[in-house]
Amino acid sequence: MLKRELKENIYWMGAIDWDRRLFDSLIPLPDGTTYNAYLVEGSEKTALLDTVDPPMADAWAALLEGIPKLDFIVSHHAEQDHSGSIPLVLRKFPEAKVVVSPKAKPMLIDLLKIPESAFVTMADGATLSLGDKTLRFLHTPWVHWPETMVTYLEEDRILFSCDFFGSHIATADLYVNDEGRVYEAAKRYFAEIMMPFRNVIEKNLEKLAPYDIQMIAPSHGQIHDRPEWIMNAYREWVSGPPRNLVVLPFVSMHGSTRQMVDYLASALIGKGVRVELFNLPVTDIGKLAMALVDAATVVVGTPTVLAGPHPLAAYATFLANALRPRVQFLSIIGSYGWGGKTVETLAGMIPNLKVEVLEPILAKGLVSQSHIEALERMADTIARKHKEKGFV
Repeated sequence: MLKRELKENIYWMGAIDWDRRLFDSLIPLPDGTTYNAYLVEGSEKTALLDTVDPPMADAWAALLEGIPKLDFIVSHHAEQDHSGSIPLVLRKFPEAKVVVSPKAKPMLIDLLKIPESAFVTMADGATLSLGDKTLRFLHTPWVHWPETMVTYLEEDRILFSCDFFGSHIATADLYVNDEGRVYEAAKRYFAEIMMPFRNVIEKNLEKLAPYDIQMIAPSHGQIHDRPEWIMNAYREWVSGPPRNLVVLPFVSMHGSTRQMVDYLASALIGKGVRVELFNLPVTDIGKLAMALVDAATVVVGTPTVLAGPHPLAAYATFLANALRPRVQFLSIIGSYGWGGKTVETLAGMIPNLKVEVLEPILAKGLVSQSHIEALERMADTIARKHKEKGFV
């Protein structure tokens, strides 16, 4: 790993994790990730903004050898992938102060056992002078933990944005050069960790509006040297209306549920409604989360297993409830052999979703003509409701 210059006396000092394929033992990383740390050398003081995930620390530590003096370590976020190597840095630079938001200080004491005397807390909007460079700290709670903050480098108009505007991509490219690829990765990133806090993130976007941001340097992924497009994407994901889209996560054990899913999907497409199917046993859960960003309707397809929904269907429902997408309508289709409480169980798992529940359709045994007719009516209802809402 090499130190790479962004602007005069401002450097990327991160690590590229080419091999990582799972984050938090939950989130798939099909393209790996980066842990972006940055060094800002002022005429009087030097600051390191964030560190790297501890598994990368040994290789990353070589970059610290080239720093003669370090005055400040800025922690934007207390999680390991951002702050986990702060103790290593403090061992090399014991006089350095750890700059944090007030809420981050007790977290880092608990998580990393950093002594209380090492901290300097920064109020929202407070500044720290490095001589000819000024760091302004802006609290951005729930992007995506309550203690998160970002740093605006006033003279160079760079926003060091922590998880805000980030993406999980392992690449040697320092800057975004393929907006299509980064858009998809950034949308996945937003869906998986930020969508539940959409309303607060909207306020944080408004907080950034007065600043002339010419570059965004996130903690994961590539640097945005043309930042307007990613900021516009966030505005759409946060406050735009749902799309004319039905998301259909499903499981089928013996074919009946799959038959219902396929018929409903075909009927919806025929009525001008977009559909995305997710066969849960083989689904990348990140792809499902991305689709939920835009979905107006979710229909869960599940057989009945031991009197309740298939565990994968329950997991998808739990995930949707946790992510709190802008979904307006929800229903359940599926099959059963002798009985059960599939509908009641799934309905009880969505307290966070303010949705209209459409009449479920459950087939006992094989799918009959009456079920096909009911699915046709469901497709009619969904298409009509999407049109009435103006979803496009």
